[in-house]
Amino acid sequence: MDLIKKTNIDFISKRNVFFITSFVVNVLGLLLIVFTGVDLGIDFTGGTQVSVRFQKNTATTEEIRSTLSTIGYSGAQLKSFGNPGEYLIRVAASGNASKVSADIVSKLQSTYSNDTIELLGADNVEKKISGELAIDSLIAMVVAFVVMLIYIAFRFEFVYGLGSIVALLHDVLMAFVISVLFNKTGLLNLELSINSIAAYLTILGYSINDKVVVFDRIRENREKHKGMALADLINVSLNETLSRTLITGVAVLGALLILVFMGGEVLEGFAFTMFVGIVIGTYSSIYIASSFVLWYTDRIRHKRVGTVHAAQAKG
Repeated sequence: MDLIKKTNIDFISKRNVFFITSFVVNVLGLLLIVFTGVDLGIDFTGGTQVSVRFQKNTATTEEIRSTLSTIGYSGAQLKSFGNPGEYLIRVAASGNASKVSADIVSKLQSTYSNDTIELLGADNVEKKISGELAIDSLIAMVVAFVVMLIYIAFRFEFVYGLGSIVALLHDVLMAFVISVLFNKTGLLNLELSINSIAAYLTILGYSINDKVVVFDRIRENREKHKGMALADLINVSLNETLSRTLITGVAVLGALLILVFMGGEVLEGFAFTMFVGIVIGTYSSIYIASSFVLWYTDRIRHKRVGTVHAAQAKG
């Protein structure tokens, strides 16, 4: 099924404009983040974990989460476990776990006076563990980049692997910048958490798949259209894969939009980050990855020509 047929868009001629635009947006975004800071979730800052039981189970998860924000624990993580009415609450408040848990139970009991709330347990989430989690997350991102570079380099050529890594760095960095800055508006909870890391890793997987499709078509067309200039070859390949790219992207974005608006506070950060990443990944497949391959190839070619001319001049 082709959504768009017989397109002849000259993507490559505008590559410098998009390269510069992406570079400026990322640099300005990073500068703003340096001055405004990044809001870290409990996963990375530490906090207190409290287990409670609503004996009559009169409140829903969303109601309890809303109540926690009202009583001074905004951004609290909440999930049900075990038997009905049992909840695990994680809040950024640090210090004595007994005092924090007693305060939470007391305020919840005042709000839900028709129920009986029982404290099951309380523990501190240490910053040391959070620091180890941050390091493990960074290692996971680096390993993902390296494995993808090796995969693309072996399947195609090194320049394609390099182009993919440049585009993936662009995708994750821009998604991070947009998420952090959007979080400052307070419209969505986009604190940096394990869910965010999962979203970035998922973006890498989706984005690399999209780029493999384009690179595979370039390889096929290189055999089919021998002698065609690389710029024209890339344009042909991008136009031929455009329909597939748009169909896949729109389908995924539709599902993510539902999660953003109906998935609740737990999933909205993951879904929004994914949504932004898919849009950026699709854009970079068209305007960043292949364009970098062309730029790099031309640069290497010019170096070789310059070396030959220099050798001939000496001779």
